[in-house]
Amino acid sequence: MSFLNKQLPETVEAFAKMRDSIFVETTLDGKTKELIAVASSVLMRCEYCTEIHSKRAIAKGSNQKEIAEAIAIAMFVACGSQLGWTKVYDQIFSDSADSDREINKCCCAGSK
Repeated sequence: MSFLNKQLPETVEAFAKMRDSIFVETTLDGKTKELIAVASSVLMRCEYCTEIHSKRAIAKGSNQKEIAEAIAIAMFVACGSQLGWTKVYDQIFSDSADSDREINKCCCAGSK
């Protein structure tokens, strides 16, 4: 973050303080927090973060199987989160007269 260090040192310092306060071992141990970070990094599609948090998880005692399971959980959440979008088809394929009116409420449908 050298660019941000030069341009916004207070912001970088605040980010570091937030990181340090989150990754301190409290109720959750460091290994668990890093596995959560691995799963979150996968969901955010951040290759750099995934690598860093995986290495930190390994340093805190995680093994390949635990990291694979964290990634699998992220995959499951990503897949499951898309199921909610299918609810729209209940309305689209319903016999409700309101369905046509709902189409016109969409920001991308334009006005009729």
